[in-house]
Amino acid sequence: MTSDPLERGRASYAKGAWMEAHEWLSRADADDLLDPQDLELLARSAYMLGRDDEYVRGLERAHHGHLDAGDVPSAARCTWWIGLNLLMRGETAHANGWWGRGDRLLEREARDCVEHGYLLLAVMLGAFASGDAENAAALAAEAAAIGERFGDRDLATIGRMDQGHALLLQGKTEEGFRLVDETMVAVTTGELSAIVAGIVYCNTIAVCQDAYDVRRAREWTDALTRWCEGQPDMVAHTGVCLVHRAEVMQLQGAWQAALGEVQRAGERLSQGVLNQRRAGSALYRQGEIQRLQGEFAAAEEAFRAASRLGFEPQPGLALLRLSQGNGAAAVAAIERVTAETEKPLKRAELLPARVEIMLAVGDLEEARGASAELAAISEAHPSDLLRAVAGHAGGAVALAEGDSRAALASLRSALSAWQEIEAPYEAARTRVLLGTACRRLGDDDAAALELEAARTTFEELGAGPDLARVASSAAPTPSKSAHGLSRRELEVLRFVAGGKTNKEIAAGLVLSERTIERHVSNIFAKLGVSTRAAATAYAYEHQLL
Repeated sequence: MTSDPLERGRASYAKGAWMEAHEWLSRADADDLLDPQDLELLARSAYMLGRDDEYVRGLERAHHGHLDAGDVPSAARCTWWIGLNLLMRGETAHANGWWGRGDRLLEREARDCVEHGYLLLAVMLGAFASGDAENAAALAAEAAAIGERFGDRDLATIGRMDQGHALLLQGKTEEGFRLVDETMVAVTTGELSAIVAGIVYCNTIAVCQDAYDVRRAREWTDALTRWCEGQPDMVAHTGVCLVHRAEVMQLQGAWQAALGEVQRAGERLSQGVLNQRRAGSALYRQGEIQRLQGEFAAAEEAFRAASRLGFEPQPGLALLRLSQGNGAAAVAAIERVTAETEKPLKRAELLPARVEIMLAVGDLEEARGASAELAAISEAHPSDLLRAVAGHAGGAVALAEGDSRAALASLRSALSAWQEIEAPYEAARTRVLLGTACRRLGDDDAAALELEAARTTFEELGAGPDLARVASSAAPTPSKSAHGLSRRELEVLRFVAGGKTNKEIAAGLVLSERTIERHVSNIFAKLGVSTRAAATAYAYEHQLL
């Protein structure tokens, strides 16, 4: 091993030993040994260690060094990377200033070079920001072609990745994912520079999640995990990796492991711009799991912390309010956030909660409309996950409308999709509705089987609130009591005796609040009582619970 710090720094950089590379290159820099290309290596090693300010300062030094050496294209390339980092931090004007400088340098240079392709990506990002997916796709394809012409794999891969993303936004699913998968081949075979590989990993997984492609998101998250584990001193992308892993684990039902990944991500999420951009989503993920476990105070704290970081804590916070019995706050929150959201796939993240909340407060018309919109989005953007959420929502609405047979068909389709993508919690929630539909059709054996399967899953997951609801639903209900109460009226009476409001009972039984009011009135009349307390006392006295 040479004692030359510059050579040792270059060698360490080549093998992905970022801390060593940074230390040796910093020593060489102190001795004024770095040329502009080596300054870029020092800057990139700082980036991989999560030191973004140092990264930008290093690129600025390299930029000026390239200009002093008369290497205008390399100076222009530095402007692209500086601008991208600033853009990811939210410094849009500053980023545009650097990109404008790069364009001017290349115009003055007046020669064909690969850097034109990199700065074309800046224009493409503007098209994405304005919602012009068609133009973004064309610009990305042009950048990819420039990269291929000059043999620049980084540029060609970024271009193909963004072209695939733009096609997915246009609903061209098969074509878009073909490009996405091609992009990931370049990453997993080690053809790309470290920074580009990390960006492509993180962006591609996010694209797969946005397109509701669970299988691809899982596959590439596993690949990202292996890539991160091969670089133990890397900081730049590891926080993002841990958040992606937590999202996958939550869907698979490994809730405690998911919380562990979020907690591990905590320190890393404060370092590096890509990590910092996911800090809010990590807290939201934590809050969602805590909400499902019934830890409402902790969930609210996590949602508030996510909001302080600029992350919209919906629909989780609205569903938390519903669980706390505050239907009005839940409605206000979900109506506000859906009104502010225009893109169909983003609305699809909110519509299932809108259906659940509107059914809970008895607004069947709003629930029906949200379910229909969700079904339309699922048709336009086919995926097992969207099919599952749309089927669950449609089944819940059909139950509220009293059409149990239509509900069964929709819920069976949803359950099949949940099982295919290995989502046990969501499958269990669908089985609760299936049990309700079977019981209404008189098939008590099938109802008991569905509810038992759901209860087992909720117990394994620690889903306290769902476990309580399914326990109420699974309680034996004779067809007629000695006092003339129907099966449904006995169910409602049990909720009344448990101190539940009509809104809470409606949510638990997936009925409208108006229907519950009618059942309560009938119970009072049949039992000869006039208050909920008297009905509860009667039920205990006559062993109706």
